[in-house]
Amino acid sequence: MKKIILVAGARPNFMKIAPIIRELKAQSSKFEAKKNLAYVLVHTGQHYDYEMSQAFFEELGIPKPDYYLGVGSDSHAVQTANIMVKFEAVCLKEMPDMVVVVGDVNSTIAAGLVAKKLHIKLAHVEAGLRSRDRQMPEEINRLATDAITDLFFTTEDDGTQNLLAEGHAKDSVCFVGHVMIDNLFYQLGKIGDADAVSLSVRSLKECLPEKYLCMTLHRPSNVDDSRVLTRLMETVNEIAKGVPIIFPCHPRTRSRIEEFGLGDLFIEKGAALAPVSNGIVMMDPLNYNDFLYLWKDCAVMLTDSGGLQEETTALGVPCLTLRQNTERPVTVEVGTNILIGNDMGKLRLEVNKVLNGKKKNGRIPDLWDGKASERIVGHILRYLEESSS
Repeated sequence: MKKIILVAGARPNFMKIAPIIRELKAQSSKFEAKKNLAYVLVHTGQHYDYEMSQAFFEELGIPKPDYYLGVGSDSHAVQTANIMVKFEAVCLKEMPDMVVVVGDVNSTIAAGLVAKKLHIKLAHVEAGLRSRDRQMPEEINRLATDAITDLFFTTEDDGTQNLLAEGHAKDSVCFVGHVMIDNLFYQLGKIGDADAVSLSVRSLKECLPEKYLCMTLHRPSNVDDSRVLTRLMETVNEIAKGVPIIFPCHPRTRSRIEEFGLGDLFIEKGAALAPVSNGIVMMDPLNYNDFLYLWKDCAVMLTDSGGLQEETTALGVPCLTLRQNTERPVTVEVGTNILIGNDMGKLRLEVNKVLNGKKKNGRIPDLWDGKASERIVGHILRYLEESSS
């Protein structure tokens, strides 16, 4: 029996881990006993929403984590150190054959360092992505994690080529597609159920016109500088005079909006909704299914999120990314994503293009077919079997 530890630190991490767990469950009866693979799920609790409800895990089709480390928010150094101390105790107790990390958060590099110091094999899901911007803490996490990883799972050819250029062995790099797309397709199949989407969100959508926008915003480069955030919000408010914009607001962003005195630019979602023809509708963060239910039919997504760049490409939804760069170039090269940076004139222009029927036509990238988790589990089983023989 082989054992792996799956590590997640925040909600987006669980969305990447969930398809792998579902595949492990589906495949468990298909392998001989010597190939059986047990897993342990660890939640580091690094983000503000770490106290997740059972409903969240039921939504993803996975059990609650076996371990909850509860590290909470802090500086990068303190948070990373706390994760390492607590995760080391888990590894010493469980003695896994492999640790699997996902994405690029502090939990990713912290768990990776612990695994390698204990001589445990390390696999990285969503490996090889590069923004070339070392001012981003996520870029440092990506580079450092991949420097010590044994088995790499890439989402696109750019990731594979980055890893090969950095000197990693070709047989350690596996192009598998994207587990986020696995999860996207899984959740799409569920949101038609009456209880899969909240009544309030269904009611909100009924109040919206055929064309509306969605927006997410959380990166420090966009929200921490009052001049940058004010300019951005004033531009978005101008756009919203002609079309409503649904804005589930990250707590960090809401705090900055209040601090910078920008609250008057928004409509707060109330309990009773009337038809919404324009304006920025601000609300608390939504769970995955609720937001998917809204954005899958929107005219344009405005975002600085990495995952939404990919998910909008998978569903053919126009995406305008409010960043100077992206570690997901395939979404720009073949998908529906356009980088806007801080060019507010370009933002207005691209929104108007889409609203006037001139959206960018993209295609779904190779292997974004909902089967990445199946490939990942297969590679892990083969790798562990070969490394023990």
